[in-house]
Amino acid sequence: MKRPGQPAVRDPGLQPERTRLAWRRTTLACAVVAVLAERPALYGTLYGRGSAPRIAAAVLVALALAGFLWVAHGRIRALAAPRPPVLRPRTAAAAVGCAVALAVFGVALVR
Repeated sequence: MKRPGQPAVRDPGLQPERTRLAWRRTTLACAVVAVLAERPALYGTLYGRGSAPRIAAAVLVALALAGFLWVAHGRIRALAAPRPPVLRPRTAAAAVGCAVALAVFGVALVR
């Protein structure tokens, strides 16, 4: 029990582990989306039907996935600490930006 004048002791329990697993699931889902989005571009390129815009979109999908993996890996490593730091707004914005870019470039490839 907390006594008056003492700082509260935080017991995170399993919350950091659940959050770390959620980041891993999201990373896996983004990788699957990237592979499925790039498949038409790469298939067309292998059989001579590829075009420069489709190849450029495939490269942008790969870059967006790499950016998301970089952000997610950093967050997963941070959550392994005994007292994980709070997610910074800049990191959250980078993750959202990569996910949105992945979706936009994926739609451009599928069309």
